[in-house]
Amino acid sequence: MKHRKKADLPSRLCPVCERPFTWRKKWAKDWDQVRYCSERCRRGAKMGGASDPSQREPV
Repeated sequence: MKHRKKADLPSRLCPVCERPFTWRKKWAKDWDQVRYCSERCRRGAKMGGASDPSQREPV
């Protein structure tokens, strides 16, 4: 099994919180369909989450 550095993994920007998130092993089969960094952001998108990052709650 070859180990990779986290910097070498693919990453994306979450459309809700606009933060980068990296590939996870549990997303290996459906990385092409992954759009949100977390369950919270996925739910927030359905609720009409804040599109302006300055309006988001601190985490």
